[in-house]
Amino acid sequence: MDLNRFSYLSLDDAPIINTTPPGPKSKELLDFQAHNESSAVSYPKGMPMAIKMGKGATIVDADDNVFIDMFGGAGVMAVGNGHPDVLKAAHETIDRYTHTLDIPTDVRRTLVNTLREVLPKELTRIFFGGPTGSDAVEQAIKLAKYNTGRQEIIAFQGAYHGMTGMALALTTDASHRRGLGSLVPGVRFVPYDYSYRSPFADAGEDSDLRAAEYLEMVLTDSHSGFDKPAAVILESVQGEGGTIIPSTRFMRRVREITRAHDVLLICDEIQSGLGRTGKMFAFEHFGDDFVPDIITMSKALGGVGFPISAIAYREELNTWPAGLTIGTFRGNMVAYAAGAAALRFMIDNDLPGHAAALGERLLPELKKLERETSIVGEVRGIGLMIAVEMVRDQKTREPAPELARKIRQYAHRRGVMIEVGGHHGNVARLLPPLVITEKLAMAGIGVIADVVRDIEKGI
Repeated sequence: MDLNRFSYLSLDDAPIINTTPPGPKSKELLDFQAHNESSAVSYPKGMPMAIKMGKGATIVDADDNVFIDMFGGAGVMAVGNGHPDVLKAAHETIDRYTHTLDIPTDVRRTLVNTLREVLPKELTRIFFGGPTGSDAVEQAIKLAKYNTGRQEIIAFQGAYHGMTGMALALTTDASHRRGLGSLVPGVRFVPYDYSYRSPFADAGEDSDLRAAEYLEMVLTDSHSGFDKPAAVILESVQGEGGTIIPSTRFMRRVREITRAHDVLLICDEIQSGLGRTGKMFAFEHFGDDFVPDIITMSKALGGVGFPISAIAYREELNTWPAGLTIGTFRGNMVAYAAGAAALRFMIDNDLPGHAAALGERLLPELKKLERETSIVGEVRGIGLMIAVEMVRDQKTREPAPELARKIRQYAHRRGVMIEVGGHHGNVARLLPPLVITEKLAMAGIGVIADVVRDIEKGI
């Protein structure tokens, strides 16, 4: 496979830093934002810049610095910035109609049929909710509760499911919940398969099974304090929690347990889905017969950042009466057209295969940092979902969030954009557009590796 075959989609040369960011034009826009927008604005604080344009896996700031985009709009830009097929579909649609609620159109049908090409045959029904991933999570939980008549939900430690009421209640990051008091009742958390920081470390290589057994225990022990839930929800690969990749046997055991106890399984594919991990959906890594009851989709579904979300679910769950669940922006035809065009490009060009092959090329380069430095605890990745967990010392594994922030800061100054996350904010995360070339990706990895080595040297 030619890993540079999408070079026509990005700018030829990157990174190019003419003025240390933020330059004067960026500073002007940043200053305007600081004085007029909410104090909750976050990304410009970690990557101070104003954006002028994007092309493929490259970003140009207001001062004409050119960055390698290994951030991808937090995983949204699956086919890259300004993809011509997606923009063509969007432009053609906006001249015809923009908003139809859930009244059918040919564009809506095209998106549904294209999704059917990639969804498991067991997931026969698709529902488009509001425009964000949080909306998809809300609808998935609502569907589970309506069908089971049960109220509790089990989620996992390290989870990120969104910022609205139920989605936030399912999210464990204390920084997102601080000061908000109680959210939605009936949400319980159990350990995820996080082998590097397992609460079952004494189990050694069986820590993943211990985590699954914990879930079984709370469902079977009458003194666990858990009522029988409507659903278990988990990310097929945890994203904001630090790009945590569960073992196949953990996931398969969770599926067995939920099925045995008549509990619905929801796989959140909002960040990990649609090609990101080297398969169209991350849950496909766990066996051909592994199929959740409900999945959530958003982010990459809009192709180039158009807001859209959806859930797909089994036929037997299709019990909603008309109008029980609605949403004004479930009829954004421009987003539907963009999503269908992006999916068609992913399918026709085997974008998941490209992500898998490129990830296999990149991961060993970063793995060298585990051996060559004392501050990289673990490098992990699946497809183009890659993480570098920073520690103060490899032996103690003490988290080093300040080092992850330094990687983002210094890499940005050198022309590479990344994300930071993890249980302790100590994980540098890479989520590049799936159309990034080997040339650009290797250049970006080189910058990140140099930054890590410089940080260790105290530069």
